[in-house]
Amino acid sequence: MILHVPDLEAEGQQWPSLGPMLCAWIEENLVFGPGDLLGQPAKLDEEKRFLIWRTYEVYPPGHEHAGRRRFKRVCWSLRKGSAKTEALAWIAAAELAPDAPVRCDGFRKDGSLIARPVRNPYIPLLTYTEEQTEELAYGALREILQRSKIADRFDIGLARILRIGRHGTADGKAEAVAGSPSARDGARTTMQAFDEVHRFTTPPLRKAHQTMLQNIPKRRMSDSWSLETTTAYLPGEHSVAEATHSYAKAVADGRIKNSRLFYFHRQASDGYDYADPEQRRKAVLEASGPVAAWSSLDEIAGLYDDPTVDRSYWERVWLNRPVRSADLAFDAKRWAALARPGYRPPKGALITIGFDGARSHDATGLVGCEIETGVLFRLGCWEKDPLDDDWQVPQTEVDEAVVSAFAEWSVSRMYADPPYWETVVAEWAGRYGEKAVVFFLTRLYRKMADAVRAFRNAQDDGSLSHDGDADLARHVGHAHRRYIASRDDQGAPLWVIAKGRPDSPDKIDLAVAAVLAWQARRDALASGVSGKPAPAQDYTVDWI
Repeated sequence: MILHVPDLEAEGQQWPSLGPMLCAWIEENLVFGPGDLLGQPAKLDEEKRFLIWRTYEVYPPGHEHAGRRRFKRVCWSLRKGSAKTEALAWIAAAELAPDAPVRCDGFRKDGSLIARPVRNPYIPLLTYTEEQTEELAYGALREILQRSKIADRFDIGLARILRIGRHGTADGKAEAVAGSPSARDGARTTMQAFDEVHRFTTPPLRKAHQTMLQNIPKRRMSDSWSLETTTAYLPGEHSVAEATHSYAKAVADGRIKNSRLFYFHRQASDGYDYADPEQRRKAVLEASGPVAAWSSLDEIAGLYDDPTVDRSYWERVWLNRPVRSADLAFDAKRWAALARPGYRPPKGALITIGFDGARSHDATGLVGCEIETGVLFRLGCWEKDPLDDDWQVPQTEVDEAVVSAFAEWSVSRMYADPPYWETVVAEWAGRYGEKAVVFFLTRLYRKMADAVRAFRNAQDDGSLSHDGDADLARHVGHAHRRYIASRDDQGAPLWVIAKGRPDSPDKIDLAVAAVLAWQARRDALASGVSGKPAPAQDYTVDWI
């Protein structure tokens, strides 16, 4: 199954392309990067040739944009092991090189293209963490150029590669960039590379991606563009890959016109019975395309039988199908269906609050819940910038958010998980009363499991809704089940929510805060609170 946007058959015409010339240049000048074929001459498979051909289509003679790139944004979505990072590195090498045929310089009388290199190229290669620059596109680019026949045309460093011009000075640059949104603001890029965008899930990474896309028009003469590579995304994470896939489907359905997007996604079709080894192998074969020729299909298919394997993860990476993990706590589609976008309770409404705090590495979340309606709404979220090792949760901002919430609404009770915040939570209890601010220890697993179960049940029966906040949805989507040693009254196992793994960068703190806010609402209603606001209280704070 392939999602191909725009579809060639639907267009009914073939566009001129620099692709054939570029493919020949890559195989003539470059080598394979890290892996079993390191240093051997580059060889493109049939699908990569097709993708490069489409990626480098230009408008034909007579068109108002004749010779310019058709596509300003390109995304290749292929299964794990398809060498897409390597292909991206080959493209980046060509865009940086002083003689590669990557821009159209006009047409000959017979209509054939005249090609040229990029003048003074600047190519940032964005990764989802600073630690991954070595393993992803920049690391591959550096290894490829160091071993190629054109290595002497570059000054190759650990984090940047300079193109050396005819006078011995730098006249172009490629560099590794981690996900800081401000770092590339104002940059005049000629080509942008985003590798593994299914991992671009955090607000800083999404913002960095958007910032860089807005830089594309700055160098019109250079005909700048961007290339994304990805494997299937986890639905509900709000990754760049998920957003790009939605964009492509909207174009394919005709809901977006005049798009400058080229999108190619190959996955296994629906309907395979994975319990059948032969059908499973056929699914892997379909998802692989030409790379099946050098893939261990039986070994990949056999991984599914390992009882320790997350089969949903296997389906995403080897079949390139966007599916949820089996151990995820909540259903992303159900959560989305419960949204009341932008909802805020009226001033003075009776609410509860949930708080989950951290100091540095994890996020801190603050979520409200209107007692009368059961609508959850974001009050605040503070997440670490992945590039700032010294980052600390801004305690003053958190305190101000709490002060504002108590001032705007009538807070029945606030449940707060206190680790690292014991003193601050105690101050809130002293300020607003011990009945209003309550310590709720999430590490008391039986108590937390009961709260999580109630939260999940409320989603199932529709008594819960929320304001549609993207970060809240992302944190809820990241939450995994962690089973505890207790069972409910019917003998069913109980579970709390946790990260997929302890070192995961995926945050769940807003989800925890939402669970606490919902439990606080349940307890408030059980105590006889009607949901109607009580007379206003004066929570004025004297700042010293």
